[in-house]
Amino acid sequence: MNHYEITQYQNSNYKQWNDFVSLAKNATFLFHRDFIEYHKQRFDDCSLMIYKQNKLVALVPANRLEDELHSHQGLTYGGILYKAAVKGEQVEEIIDAILRYLKEIGIKSFYLKQIPAFYSSIGNDETDFFLFKKGAVLYRKEMNLGINLNLPLSISNSKLKHFRKVERLGLEIEENSEFDPFWELVLEPRLQSKHQAKPVHSLSEIKFLKSQFPNNIIQYNVYCESEIIGGITIFKTDTVVKSQYGATTIKGEQLRAMDYLFIKLIEKYISEGIFFFDMGIVGEKNEKGYNPGLLKQKEELGCSIYNQDFYKLEVL
Repeated sequence: MNHYEITQYQNSNYKQWNDFVSLAKNATFLFHRDFIEYHKQRFDDCSLMIYKQNKLVALVPANRLEDELHSHQGLTYGGILYKAAVKGEQVEEIIDAILRYLKEIGIKSFYLKQIPAFYSSIGNDETDFFLFKKGAVLYRKEMNLGINLNLPLSISNSKLKHFRKVERLGLEIEENSEFDPFWELVLEPRLQSKHQAKPVHSLSEIKFLKSQFPNNIIQYNVYCESEIIGGITIFKTDTVVKSQYGATTIKGEQLRAMDYLFIKLIEKYISEGIFFFDMGIVGEKNEKGYNPGLLKQKEELGCSIYNQDFYKLEVL
């Protein structure tokens, strides 16, 4: 019988955890402890480290909520992180070991928030198969919009027509290390007026994360005659860029500044050899379960639909 040892993450595991994340086949900088813990006061961290013969073979970034274990609710995606050489049968063994451990510590339900497949260039569907075989329920599914930058672009004619028109206006795009103008003059006012909402990250939080991950978090602003009219906050890995935030002022909306900035960034990242542009989900709490206008906008920018799946597994 294969024997696994599972422990909960402790501060003393900081380097070992991060070293594993840097080599895992399905991990990004969001799983670095400095990212997970920027808002640690909001969550009861219960991240797991799985060992076989004293060698670390898997991680589960997670938090505990009473008798439930969740793929960390402070992260966009999660799941079980594996080293690149993991084989299918070993994945099943790891999941079985996790379930035995969760039963021992009084967990009754295990919620996994899978990372979209395009974040792993060597495949990452083993977990889904074995979750299904063990009775996991797919309780939520989101449409994640993304562009495969290795394929010919399929931006709509109408978007390209407006892009060429806006290009003649002389708008300026600037990579900016300061987040204050975008957060205070564009993002926060726009979210408040349109959705009565706030950004997931406060201004102080995004500044802190930028200081920890200067090469992974990038701000692009677009200006009209020196006036900021829009911006996009990018989360960047070696192969994928994600538009974490995007917003315009009313003037920027009238000038179609967001489409202009997106197309310019698509061109930029193609030239840099990035594989995918992740434009996020389009889910909404309505009868359809998604925002039709947002879906259309992203598809017209050349996005295709990829799944992001959410599983619930009862611990028996």
